[in-house]
Amino acid sequence: QVQLVESGGGLVQAGGSLRLSCAAFGRTVSTYAMGWFRQTPGKDREFVAGINWSGASTYYADYVKGRFTISRDNAKNTVYLQMNSLKPEDTAVYYCAVHRSSGLLTVLNDYRGWGNGTLVTVSS
Repeated sequence: QVQLVESGGGLVQAGGSLRLSCAAFGRTVSTYAMGWFRQTPGKDREFVAGINWSGASTYYADYVKGRFTISRDNAKNTVYLQMNSLKPEDTAVYYCAVHRSSGLLTVLNDYRGWGNGTLVTVSS
């Protein structure tokens, strides 16, 4: 069973950058698509970005497109989320997970192995 550990969150001013990491332990995730989601109190967890197993294809929610970049290093069993031009509305707990179906990467219920998340706070 895979265990995912997110890191890299913190407090940053609007316009700043952060790089999140999602390290997988227990088994390789190199053959699976992966995704990043985020959640704020009282709201549903929402899709942020997804990446296929090889890293050749990436997908973004409209609200992060052009600002965030998802990537992966299969040799390190790790997925990254580079976040630039951060806005206060990006404040959330960010989670990564393993995509376990052949469907769209945006579907929350197709993901498994959720980590505990990492908190990103963007001040105005």
